[in-house]
Amino acid sequence: MTNTFVHLHNHSQFSLLDGAASLDQLIERAVQLGMPAIALTDHGVMHGFVKFYEKAKAAGIKPIIGCEVYMARRGRLDRAPGLDENPYHLVLLAKNAQGFANLSKLVSKSHLEGYYYKPRIDRELLAAYGEGLIG
Repeated sequence: MTNTFVHLHNHSQFSLLDGAASLDQLIERAVQLGMPAIALTDHGVMHGFVKFYEKAKAAGIKPIIGCEVYMARRGRLDRAPGLDENPYHLVLLAKNAQGFANLSKLVSKSHLEGYYYKPRIDRELLAAYGEGLIG
């Protein structure tokens, strides 16, 4: 019987203060466990996606590109003191090319427009750039 379990929430060394695994370690373990695919969902960044994609393809498993974004409690432009010291998290996965493009836009906007303690998005951005994403 083929293993059909796939980890959809994984952090690498690019998730500062949270992930310790290298991209090689994540993919190697997925191969050992017979997983047909694996997702990379680092906190607020997509720094490792190119190497992750290449390494997963080379190992014969499907790479799933994602990100664990930080959601602003009210809005990404709200910077009330202490408001978003601990924003809630949302795992987003790109299901197609449009989803990847939208995820890239969301992560970029989280840093350029929503940064307050962490790179944050809000419901407005998610509604505008949600096509092709699973969350």
